[in-house]
Amino acid sequence: MSDAIPVRYKVAEAARLAGVSASTLRLWETQGLVVPERSATGHRQYSESDVAQLKRVSWFRAERGLNPAAIREALEAEAGEPDDATAAADTSPASQVGRKLRSLRHAAGKTLEQVAGDIGIAASVLSTLERTSQGVSVAVLHNLAEYFGTTVSSLSGEDEPDIRALVRSGEWRTWPRTTPGVTVQLLAEGRNQMDCHRFVLEPGASSEGAYKHEGEEFVYVLSGRVEFVLDSDQFYDLSAGDSLYFESRRHHAWSNRHDGETVLLWINTPPTF
Repeated sequence: MSDAIPVRYKVAEAARLAGVSASTLRLWETQGLVVPERSATGHRQYSESDVAQLKRVSWFRAERGLNPAAIREALEAEAGEPDDATAAADTSPASQVGRKLRSLRHAAGKTLEQVAGDIGIAASVLSTLERTSQGVSVAVLHNLAEYFGTTVSSLSGEDEPDIRALVRSGEWRTWPRTTPGVTVQLLAEGRNQMDCHRFVLEPGASSEGAYKHEGEEFVYVLSGRVEFVLDSDQFYDLSAGDSLYFESRRHHAWSNRHDGETVLLWINTPPTF
């Protein structure tokens, strides 16, 4: 007998089951309360466990009057930190960022509270990231990678030895989705001298803070509109066809300024992102 196909709900269906509006679900996603998977066409897909968590979020908000930060802490308290055997058993691609971060933290002999305090985030946020590989901004993810002496690309499995020399249109491998509204697709795979990515930014998506690292970067806007801020005081409003080149050691932040998707060709060399 073949395995049953997992049930997946669309936004409207999940919202109805949770007793809230679709816009509320999207808001909760930006707050890292529930981050659904995406279909090949980019549509949200909620699993049965996602719906169960949505119902818990709704209950915490309605019955206990908790704010998003308190709800995250309550959910973490219910779930607890997974043991090593449980973490090792979860080999899904979507969980690899969290698994790698957890392994690095244990190798460094650090607790959740120690690392979270050093980075400047709540321990509950780091715990969620380790368990689900979701719920943090690009800036926070980069800061964690730098903290452990690695890169975001490495955490996402980009430097795996299996290299495809040719990547056809639409066949891009996608990073585990850690940040709401941000999809990163690989245009070149393996241990290369350049990070070559296709960023797809949903309306309102951003880095949620500035970050820096070694190297140089080239960004070309394929569609939409994006704003870059360098060193907190240099603003660049880029539209389709525009490009920007800058040194990665400069603090840089970005956000989608388009009312639809913005798609970027993004190259970093050497691969320090």
